Amino acid sequence: MAERGVDVSALPQEVREQLAELDLELSEGDITQKGYEKKRAKVLAPYLTQIQNLAPPPAYDAQSPGPSSASASAPEPEPEPEPEPEPGPSNSSSSSSRHRRTRRPHRSSGTRDERYRSDIHTEAVQAALAKHKEEKMALPMPTKRRSAYVQSPIDNCTPPDSSSSSDDEAVSSESAGPQQSPDTWINSSLHGSSTSSSASSTLSHGESRPTQAPQPQSQQVPPPPAPAHPPHSHSQPSALAEALAQARIDPGGGVGPPDVPSQAQARGSRVDLPPNAAVRGMSRGQSRSSMMETADGVPVSSRVSTKIQQLLNTLKRPKRPPLSEFFMDDQEEIVEVPQADPNTPRPEGRQIIPVKGEPLGVVSNWPPALQAALTRWGATQGKSPALTALDITGKPLYTLTYGKLWSRSVKLAYTLLNKLGAKNEQILKPGDRVALVYPNSDPGMFWVAFYGCLLAEVIPVPIEVPLSRKDAGSSQVGFLLGSCGVGLALTSEICLKGLPKTPTGEILQFKGWPRLKWVVTDSKYLTKPSKDWQPHIPTANTDTAYIEYKASKEGTVMGVAVSKVAMLTHCQSLTQACNYCEGETLVNVLDFKKDMGLWHGVLTSVMNRIHTISVPYAVMKACPLSWVQRVHIHKARIALVKCRDLHWAMMAHRDQRDTSLASLRMLIVADGANPWSVSSCDAFLNVFQAYGLKPEVICPCATSPEAMTVAIRRPGVPGAPLPARAILSMTGLSHGVIRVNTEDKNSALTVQDVGHVMPGALMCIVKPDGPPMLCKTDEIGEIVVNSRAGGTMYYGLSGVTKNTFEVIPVNASGAPIGEIPFVRSGLLGFVGPGSLIFVVGKNEGLLMVSGRRHNADDLVATALAVEPVKTVYRGRIAVFSVTVFYDERIVIVAEQRPDASEEDSFQWMSRVLQAIDSIHQVGLYCLALVPANTLPKTPLGGIHISDTKQLFLEGALHPCNILMCPHTCVTNMPKPRQKQPVGVGPASIMVGNLVAGKRIAQAAGRDLGLIEDQDLVRKHQFLTEALQWRAQTDPDHTLYVLLNAKGVAVCTATCVQLHKRAEKIAAALIERSGINIGENVVLLYPPGIDLIAAFYGCLYAGCIPVTVRPPHPQNLSATLPTVRMIIDVSKAACILTTQVLTKILRSKEAAATVNIKTWPIIIDTDDLARKRPPTIYKPPNAEMIAYLDFSVSTTGMLTGVKISHAAVSALCRSIKLQCELYSSRQIAICLDPYCGLGFVLWCLASVYSGHQSILIPPMELESSLPLWLGTLSQYRIRDTFCSYSVMELCTKGLGGQTEMLKARGVNLSCVRSCVVIAEERPRLALTHSFSKLFKDLGLSMRAVSTAFGSRVNLAICLQVDYLKFELCKLLFLCNTCAADLYVCVGLCFSQGTTGPDPSTVYVDMKSLRHDRVRLVERGAPQSLPLMESGTILPGVRVIIVNPETRGPLGDSHLGEIWVNSPHNATGYYTIYGEENLQADHFNTKLSFGDPQTLWAKTGYLGFVKRTELTDSSGDRHDALFVVGSLDETLELRGLRYHPIDIETSVSRAHRSIGESAVFTWTNLLVVVAELCGSEQDALDLVPLVTNVVLEEHHLIVGVVVIVDPGVIPINSRGEKQRMHLRDSFLADQLDPIYVAYNM
Repeated sequence: MAERGVDVSALPQEVREQLAELDLELSEGDITQKGYEKKRAKVLAPYLTQIQNLAPPPAYDAQSPGPSSASASAPEPEPEPEPEPEPGPSNSSSSSSRHRRTRRPHRSSGTRDERYRSDIHTEAVQAALAKHKEEKMALPMPTKRRSAYVQSPIDNCTPPDSSSSSDDEAVSSESAGPQQSPDTWINSSLHGSSTSSSASSTLSHGESRPTQAPQPQSQQVPPPPAPAHPPHSHSQPSALAEALAQARIDPGGGVGPPDVPSQAQARGSRVDLPPNAAVRGMSRGQSRSSMMETADGVPVSSRVSTKIQQLLNTLKRPKRPPLSEFFMDDQEEIVEVPQADPNTPRPEGRQIIPVKGEPLGVVSNWPPALQAALTRWGATQGKSPALTALDITGKPLYTLTYGKLWSRSVKLAYTLLNKLGAKNEQILKPGDRVALVYPNSDPGMFWVAFYGCLLAEVIPVPIEVPLSRKDAGSSQVGFLLGSCGVGLALTSEICLKGLPKTPTGEILQFKGWPRLKWVVTDSKYLTKPSKDWQPHIPTANTDTAYIEYKASKEGTVMGVAVSKVAMLTHCQSLTQACNYCEGETLVNVLDFKKDMGLWHGVLTSVMNRIHTISVPYAVMKACPLSWVQRVHIHKARIALVKCRDLHWAMMAHRDQRDTSLASLRMLIVADGANPWSVSSCDAFLNVFQAYGLKPEVICPCATSPEAMTVAIRRPGVPGAPLPARAILSMTGLSHGVIRVNTEDKNSALTVQDVGHVMPGALMCIVKPDGPPMLCKTDEIGEIVVNSRAGGTMYYGLSGVTKNTFEVIPVNASGAPIGEIPFVRSGLLGFVGPGSLIFVVGKNEGLLMVSGRRHNADDLVATALAVEPVKTVYRGRIAVFSVTVFYDERIVIVAEQRPDASEEDSFQWMSRVLQAIDSIHQVGLYCLALVPANTLPKTPLGGIHISDTKQLFLEGALHPCNILMCPHTCVTNMPKPRQKQPVGVGPASIMVGNLVAGKRIAQAAGRDLGLIEDQDLVRKHQFLTEALQWRAQTDPDHTLYVLLNAKGVAVCTATCVQLHKRAEKIAAALIERSGINIGENVVLLYPPGIDLIAAFYGCLYAGCIPVTVRPPHPQNLSATLPTVRMIIDVSKAACILTTQVLTKILRSKEAAATVNIKTWPIIIDTDDLARKRPPTIYKPPNAEMIAYLDFSVSTTGMLTGVKISHAAVSALCRSIKLQCELYSSRQIAICLDPYCGLGFVLWCLASVYSGHQSILIPPMELESSLPLWLGTLSQYRIRDTFCSYSVMELCTKGLGGQTEMLKARGVNLSCVRSCVVIAEERPRLALTHSFSKLFKDLGLSMRAVSTAFGSRVNLAICLQVDYLKFELCKLLFLCNTCAADLYVCVGLCFSQGTTGPDPSTVYVDMKSLRHDRVRLVERGAPQSLPLMESGTILPGVRVIIVNPETRGPLGDSHLGEIWVNSPHNATGYYTIYGEENLQADHFNTKLSFGDPQTLWAKTGYLGFVKRTELTDSSGDRHDALFVVGSLDETLELRGLRYHPIDIETSVSRAHRSIGESAVFTWTNLLVVVAELCGSEQDALDLVPLVTNVVLEEHHLIVGVVVIVDPGVIPINSRGEKQRMHLRDSFLADQLDPIYVAYNM
């Protein structure tokens, strides 16, 4: 810094004043850091030259003890505006500097610094942080895409109303200015680092920055200016950073700089294989050079993996509390194991005795009612001043005398009762409630309105002036008005004009408000009463006098009703306690509409004929010293202030010889109950004692809306000793006990007393929760009061009233201590020596975490002590708790300064985390920074806590920085499951299941051999024979119709046409030399009939076809490597393709991605000569390979399986039988035809069964969404097959267009079955949505069903054929004759149904994680709906097997699905024939039970359940439920999780989350979410995602990644490729919007 080596205390006075003003400007945001540095250097330049040859003096001690203050000043719970104007954009011109100086004539030079250094709590925080410095634990900084968060100037992001800010701003930051932080545990390379892109923030703090490649022009972001001061030099980086740097290996050809985002994959172009996918069956030596060689498939050089390693190192720190306080994860529910800590402090004192206040004296001239006092003074002392109001400059605007107050109040009372209705109709009656809506700048109008209502005997309800429909808490105020039955609002003419209005000029109807009639109370609108009319003034009784509003912790605004007698008694007890005398002058800075400002400044003052000077907030903002000046000018005896006003007066003070506070006999501090107020009181006394302020006049008090004034310190006798203070242990306070702090100074809280109990009151301390049991003398509890001077009820809310206003304390045995009711004050405290009352917090600020109490104010004070000057805007910090996973979790939200850098913000958040952990021994769950001035404000400018909390929970807070710490604070996780070693064999398990009455989980389809047309089977063992036979017997029968985007048939193929086209292709293959029988031929075609013809052409020529999806012309770089890999792996001798694709394969663009010179022979089949092959090849036996089926699994594994001719025939036969496919049938197929069941239905089934297939390429739907549904309607299709991606496209794109489709004549009542083809768990939500959306078009709710296949068996389940089940059931149950059955069949068809809903069961998710299946009722907690995966095909048997023991399981277990079927695949296609892979997956045997049968492992987990349906044999139907892929399951905490379940929860967490995907890396759960909304929602998702996964799955998310839509790769079947995503993330290729590393 510029002033290093300068002794500031030795500088001249005027230089020190200049430096102090600069510090003040910096702290308030009036000047940038850079400008501050420049100006400071300029001021100090002459003094630097004088001492540059001298040795520097010792370092300035930033923590030198100041005055005798013992705690940090912190925002009060209900913050109100600071008196400083909003800073505009910084302007360094000399004119603005001069203007700024003239605007602040009363700033003190030294008080600001004194205030920073006077705080023991700040020292405690710095000491705690110094301990962390030794650990050198670097936290991984989040990765943020810079473009998303360019901070707008403060003018752009703040509402035009800048009328108020909070009094938290009074405590803007506890350690500013020249102090150097003692905490350098985060490596200081942060300073001067650029955050222009994700590259910089992806690096850990200890890393050196890599040289970046030049960026394209469009991507360049100018880096922020470097800090003016040079970064601190650190020759020694942290040990962790050094170790990480040395462990890094430089990649040969690494990923490009992340500044240049990789082109995001368009959702339309499906990518079936990542370039670095593993290939099933390839030997390790044969894998491509680009494949990842590490154990996790992660490139060693990945910066993301470095950051995760950093995170893991950080998480190795011990948690607090220790992990003994775990939950037991029971089958039924999670219950906490009560593990009481033997060291927990417990109360040891005797039971407290209620404390009695002095008797309330009876004074002869006290009025019988408050209105009577006004009558008396109005008549006898009419010219005596009652109220002086100030204008915006602080000068007196007008003075209201008691005579005017009386006459105007009477006129208003008369008008209200007699002149509001037409023809003297009375609208208001005594007892009606009326809202008073007056601004803080107009106390006179409010006084008149309030007393006018009292005289008219209507009940005033003062509320704040609404500024807009979106005011924080506006709807809650509406709730208050509604509960009080308010229909009329009084206001002034000026205020009425300023209210928001509709275009027609009417007052806007505010959200949640009842309809109000607005009445203007200016004198000119009031009617003078007739001489004989006098207001009725009864003696004070129990009727309600007025209603004061009160906001609860949850944000609900309730009205506390105060009776007339309570109002009068309260005024009397205040008069006695404060010793008020007639004619005194009182300066009131508080809000006169409620609380102390109303009780002292409006009510008690009138009772005692006191002259009140009301200082509005606008004046305080312009001149913070105005109230001190008013005390001096008017020789005021009493001043009514808050800590905020003390602080700002002290800040604005300058040597003013004419200021004197000697006249004050009472300085009432309204928020003295805040334990952090003692610091402000001490500092103010220190400064103003020289101006006549006496120490004994400072009188803190404790109040609440319900109990009103609870206690107040009486003005002391000059020279008497001041009351002692309590220095308490924060640890003890968190356990609810009082312990004097003697050991750890860092965790001490110094509190001052708030005086004695009010006259005539009885007070005791009770436990804050549960029955109101009396506390012990050394126990913290809630203060309850019995007094005539207190609230009587929450108006209109009798249920809530009883728990607050009618409390009868009980003793330890539970017996009531008396019959008199007490009122809960909401204040937490204890009774000290001499019956002095001490308050340590409020109920509404209480945070209960793991059974310990923490005060929100204490946490705010600690956060403010962590040098927030660079980061926090005006000290605006909100603290609240949210309930997550059976406990309260602490959240801190602060407003970030517009000029704060990412590094400063993150550093501050990290330090706050450590400070609170050290001092309060509690972990923070979330720390968020939001842009300046964006948190919801209370009417007086403070932060609206409940609204802030609501925004946080709704994901509408829009933070610009966030730090989640679930690993640190969530210590009640279920115990990890310990897998027991299997001591018993599978045989014993099976016997045990049988003994327990559980079936072995197995199921089978119908017998394939009995029900079949044997002739066709005997004649045609091969598909080629079937095609030749159909070409001869029925040549003109149309097998295929291909539609384009307009629904027009662009190509058809009859049996003979297909046969001839196949012959042409076979002849071309045979003619080419070098292509031999049995060699592999790649078919590269778009979906269509060319593909089918090429397939049969290969079979005719004796070649083995391999269908491959063609590369996407617009995305060759992503899709062509997949094509190349399959061609290489399959060792294809030839490529059959079209003319267009031939050009693409040989294009320059292709050459940039792959080596095009090494393509095998490419044959263009578009214009082949009409030739016939010499012979059509017939395989020697049916076990020969028919074709190879290549596909990418969801785990990113490329697998090619061999399908024999026997398997093809058996599969086609099975499908024909299951789906009742005959020559007369038509089916519609909207599937990709390249692998699995989609290929079988597209190319094989029609040739075998003879039915007509209408082919709809899914890509055509992207340009014409209604194509598929329109085709079903046009051709009257009964059976259709589609994929989930097609169904999702229709659901999202056509969901709102059903009326339009209906108008176009689309009718889906013909559809009997719509089968979704997939290799995954049925997507129940999507199928239900689809059925519901298109129900209006006639689609049966029972039509949609699912299929299931896998790599080892392409079709295991297909089409739920419920009609047969129902008919069989009828036949068996009713013993019906054939004729009657015929009638039943007709009835079923006429109703357009195909039987009951597909089998859906609800299973318990907790059991599923333990591989158990427990059925529960729908809607049960933790229930997961699962749909049957279709009916098992004829000839197929499945069994559920334990994947580890290979033994069969019972039907209550989750296990791997094994399948036995004649159409199982033969094995994986491998280059060197790795037989172990084949044997393991395709030919495996059970370890017990049926050791002879050969089974194939599907790799999917599932279970079998018996349903109520019956099959053709009369047995009950066994349904197969697929739960998920075994390879994709996440093994976390010893439990098995399925990604889809976590993803479903994540997608539900926020409306802006589109798709999501999860995976694990080094035992950390990583969640990737696509952001569909605005980028400002990105950081809102982080806590919501963390919450939902913790609540629903009992897992802590390690990393949350927010990405653009379309980034999560999805294959052609609509399945997520999570491993591809994982590899892209770890290789830093995602270009994420935001990456959060949860601590």
